Amino acid sequence: MRVYTVDAFTDVAFRGNPAAVCLLESAVPTAWMQAVAAEMGLSETAFLLDNSLRWFTPAVEVSLCGHATLATAHVLYSTGAAGGQLQFETASGILSVNRTTDGMITMDFPSKEVTPTTAPADLAKALGAVPVQVSTAKDDLLVELESEEQVRTLSPDIAALSRLAARAVIVTARGVSTDFVSRFFAPKVGIPEDPVTGSAHCALAPYWGPRLARSTMTAAQLSPRGGLIHLTLRGPRVDLAGRAITILSGTLHI
Repeated sequence: MRVYTVDAFTDVAFRGNPAAVCLLESAVPTAWMQAVAAEMGLSETAFLLDNSLRWFTPAVEVSLCGHATLATAHVLYSTGAAGGQLQFETASGILSVNRTTDGMITMDFPSKEVTPTTAPADLAKALGAVPVQVSTAKDDLLVELESEEQVRTLSPDIAALSRLAARAVIVTARGVSTDFVSRFFAPKVGIPEDPVTGSAHCALAPYWGPRLARSTMTAAQLSPRGGLIHLTLRGPRVDLAGRAITILSGTLHI
């Protein structure tokens, strides 16, 4: 079966977030998919069978992944396997994807409710920074810091973050050349820092939209690889748009 690696949320090789995409020819066991994801060693590996799409980190299956969905759509579009609107059946419901005439891929995702909360006692020490605001976004903590530079230079204690009662920590601030910036740390699911995280923006868009009084935004994720996401907030839905580039294609001999 065919397998690809794709850099998502970028049009420059070796930037953005790399994902593996495996085009299944028939149903396979979940344990096999998890083993392949561990072998690939990327933050996410997507498995597509007909219209059914699943995502795995090297450690666990996840219910929503933006960059691996973008990577999957890019593979289908770039190889001529599909055209027009795509609809993926996923653990987060039906996800619709479209490609614009200039090659931008737009994904229709569910937004996440963001609720202010009290900061865990050891959060500031683990981050190495004092939060301006702390919120919950489903299983994640969303932490606003004072400035883009503070987010960019953050060097958290990854082991300490893994002990927090949260799946992941999203760190964000107002942007300088974009509307806002972020970084994403998820050591509990085998991802110390994710390069560009589409699903995190399902919480970041409803967080920043009211603060900026905007429904259309541009966001930068400030990991070492970096990436750019274009967002449109539509009530309970968020459109995430970006570009992608294929890095590798091959065959799984398993």
